[in-house]
Amino acid sequence: MAKYGMAIDLNKCNQCGACVTACKVENNLQIVSKESAAKGRVMQWMRLTNLSYEGNDPDVRPVTIPSLCVQCDDPPCTKVCPVRATYKRDDGIVAQIYPQCIGCRYCMANCPYNVKVFNWFKEDQPVEYEKCYNKDVAVRMKGVVEKCTFCIHRLQKAKEQAAAEHRKLNEEDYIPACAQVCPSHAFTFGDLDDPNSAVSKLKRDYRKFVLQEELGTLPKVFYLNAKSM
Repeated sequence: MAKYGMAIDLNKCNQCGACVTACKVENNLQIVSKESAAKGRVMQWMRLTNLSYEGNDPDVRPVTIPSLCVQCDDPPCTKVCPVRATYKRDDGIVAQIYPQCIGCRYCMANCPYNVKVFNWFKEDQPVEYEKCYNKDVAVRMKGVVEKCTFCIHRLQKAKEQAAAEHRKLNEEDYIPACAQVCPSHAFTFGDLDDPNSAVSKLKRDYRKFVLQEELGTLPKVFYLNAKSM
């Protein structure tokens, strides 16, 4: 069984926002009104986050990073959901069961990375946008918590294709939309349990760091520091 993870090289990322757009279109995320956006209710599973720091080191600069669900190996969100609407799969992906979610938002409160969003209500979408809906992804109902799941529908589709062709699933068969669309190839995705995979090799890179490592959540999304550039 694979254990999927992602590396994001901050030397390559130019904050173009292509990953944010790809995630939104691939997963049928709502476009909210200006009023909802002003209340902090923007529907984004992937966003560009500014990281600041406290200190006097002139070599350290504030940095903007692509921020998404870090797919913890010890996820705090799954421990507090009373209906098990969020859970960790055998392949390491922290998934969501939307019809099971009761909207209590305990998981949002317990997530230290602030990467989940709540679907407050169904807003009217532009007709042009609705025509572009991804038929592989269900449109979520109001009152549920949403988040990145590494485009898990692509994994299912890749598995079915491999089974139809009577072969094993190859690493290149399954790539999330954000990694596929990045023009500077800042994203590397794959099986962390495979020592020969590209993402596994990057995990051993001396530049590797994870967000809030001291919490012990064991994120499977990690970054390569740009400081050494």
